[in-house]
Amino acid sequence: MQDENFEKPGNIREEEVVFNASASPETDQPGKKQSSFPVNMVMNIILLAGLAVLYVLFFTSKKSSEPTIPLAFQKSGGSGMKVVFVNIDTLNSKYEYVKVMKTELEGTGKKLQAEILAEQGAFEKEAADFQKQVAANTIAEDKAKIIYESLMQKQQGLVEKKDRYTQQVADKEMNMNIALIDTVTNFLKRYNKVYHYDYILAHKSAGEILLANDTLDITKDVLKALNEEYNARKK
Repeated sequence: MQDENFEKPGNIREEEVVFNASASPETDQPGKKQSSFPVNMVMNIILLAGLAVLYVLFFTSKKSSEPTIPLAFQKSGGSGMKVVFVNIDTLNSKYEYVKVMKTELEGTGKKLQAEILAEQGAFEKEAADFQKQVAANTIAEDKAKIIYESLMQKQQGLVEKKDRYTQQVADKEMNMNIALIDTVTNFLKRYNKVYHYDYILAHKSAGEILLANDTLDITKDVLKALNEEYNARKK
C-alpha cells in the first residue's frame, strides 16, 4: 500500500545572476592603494544588484587625443574629494555581458528543471500504478513491499538530484558574479587613471543612496565603455 508520506520533489528554482562585489577575486597587494568594493550577494537572478562604495581607479584611453571631460567630473569638484555614482539598475538592464550571462544561467536552470520534471512525472505514474494494484488487491504482499521500497529509493534519489542541481545553478551564478566583478573592477582601474575619482557610489532602486545629484551620474559613460570593450572581445 502506498505510503501517504510520498513527497513530490519541487521544481528547481531558476536563479539569477547577481553582481556581488564583496566576492572580489583580486588579492590585496601590500603597499598599493586598494579599492573598496563592498557587496550584497542576492540569489534571485538580478545581475549587478549590490555594487556599493567603490574607492576607485577608472579606465585609461589609449587615444592620442584628449578625452572628453564628463559633466560629472566637472561637477564633482576641482579640488577636494571627487565623488560620482553609477546607476546599477541601468547596468543590470543594458550591459551586454550581463544580458548574455543571465540568458546562459536561465538556460541552464530550465534544462535541469526539465530533467527533474520528466523523472518526477515517471515516478508519479509508477507510484499511481502501484497504488491501484494495492487497492485492487492484485499484488502479493511480498512483491508490494519490494515495489514500495523501490519507490522510496527513487523518491529519495529525485530529492537528492533536485538539491544537487539547485547547488549547481547557485555555483554557476557565483562564478558568473566573480567574472562580472573582475570585468568591472579592471575597467574601473583603467578608467580612473584619467579622472582620478575618490569615490564612485552605487545608486540603485531601494538602495542605500536615497537621493543623488544627476550631474554626478557617470553611468552613461561607464556603460558605453563597458559595452565597447565587451563587443571588442567578442570579435
